[in-house]
Amino acid sequence: MRRTLIFAVAIVILLITSCKIKDKSAEMNILFLHHSTGQVIWKGNTSTIFVKAAYKINNDKLASFFRLKPQLPQLIDKYNKLNNTSYNIEEKAFPKEVPYGWNNYPYDYYNIWVKNAGDSLFLEEPTLEILTEKYQVIIFKHCFPVGNIEADPDTADINSDNKNLANYKLQYLSLRDKLHEFPDTKFILFTGASLVQSSTKEDEAIRAREFFSWVIEEWDTPDDNIYLWDLYNLQTEGGLYFKDEYAVSPHDSHPNEYFAGELSKLLANRIIDVIESDGNRTTLTGKNIN
Repeated sequence: MRRTLIFAVAIVILLITSCKIKDKSAEMNILFLHHSTGQVIWKGNTSTIFVKAAYKINNDKLASFFRLKPQLPQLIDKYNKLNNTSYNIEEKAFPKEVPYGWNNYPYDYYNIWVKNAGDSLFLEEPTLEILTEKYQVIIFKHCFPVGNIEADPDTADINSDNKNLANYKLQYLSLRDKLHEFPDTKFILFTGASLVQSSTKEDEAIRAREFFSWVIEEWDTPDDNIYLWDLYNLQTEGGLYFKDEYAVSPHDSHPNEYFAGELSKLLANRIIDVIESDGNRTTLTGKNIN
């Protein structure tokens, strides 16, 4: 009788524990907001030998048929299966081309999430008040034109969409304050995607490096709900420009498929680490800390 009672209690404890784990993981919904560079990283390296063969005979439909599913969600799914977690990741183009416009610069996040904050959509785009109702992790980024940074004007203007360091910094500071209003949500921000040398001027590239260094060294604060993934330094490796060997071509600033596959792995690693240990097990690039 006593053994039966102990066994029954053990089963109840196991069921309660399992339910708690399940409930906790089921609530972990992740949203990846992006444009083209983000889409490349979302897909990762999806080629197979059959895809390459199809391209050799110029058969795009056949190549599409043999292409693997997007790599980033696959990596998250694989982790779920191995670790009994349930991290659900979705992707969304933000902002859409219509009606807002295909712009995701610092001004645009400020404009949608700070200046026009609230419980209603702004030009059909969701505010943080809306997004945080569903998602516990929100990832956002800028595409590579963010690095075409102009010289500072005489006066900074937070409500200006002119791309300069002074405006960027004002918009980022306001955005940081806004993100802090949602302490139950973890935000992962990419340092900006960089440009190949042929697509930017040297003074613009210098300003871009200055801005992303400022984001890491000054803007980012410890022990809050904002985390970084350092795409910029993965692409430049300490230089001024996106390395040609990692790009689609010396004239195209999108990551090539091989490099996209490596980025997808590092981003997945960083996301999981942010969820589970507040980013303490990885560097800003998503590499494991030994």
